[in-house]
Amino acid sequence: MRPVRRDELLDYVTYDEKRFSIRADVMAQKEPRRIHVGEHLTFLFENTTTIRYQIQEMMRVERMVREADISHELETYNGLLGGPGELGVTLLVEVEDPVERDAKLRAWRDLPSHLYARLADGRVVRFRYDAGQVGDDRVSSVQYLKLEVGRQAPVALGCDHPQLRVETPLTPAQRKVLDDDLKAD
Repeated sequence: MRPVRRDELLDYVTYDEKRFSIRADVMAQKEPRRIHVGEHLTFLFENTTTIRYQIQEMMRVERMVREADISHELETYNGLLGGPGELGVTLLVEVEDPVERDAKLRAWRDLPSHLYARLADGRVVRFRYDAGQVGDDRVSSVQYLKLEVGRQAPVALGCDHPQLRVETPLTPAQRKVLDDDLKAD
């Protein structure tokens, strides 16, 4: 996936003026990239546009003008994108009730190692994750994952954790946007 370049970013004032239309476009791009797996897992497959939006939002909120700060955001957020044959994913573990959420994040501490994608050829591919996002006693509710699939978009996403067994097939629209992302490498 092509990383966001510095020359693609607007200053925060100009971005704020155009934010409404930019946001509408980004939300439309996120829709087929947002895949709900069961009741509690949402996978958001990132691309250059979604990452640029995140950087612009940070620049706007923080009123960033220093090049060193902007470079730091570029480096941080571009690191969420996948490389050639790889998809970058933000996983949200969504549990409304704070007490229940805390209990589940403790029980699912090893959740990232149980996440997978099923490819059209039948292979199951595991997500790579940052072990730093898993604490001694619980997993973070936001995970940044990578999925190496070569040139095949997944046909399903799932979890085989003993306390959370679920698999969701991807729609044709979801497979197409991921296939397009993989071809854009």
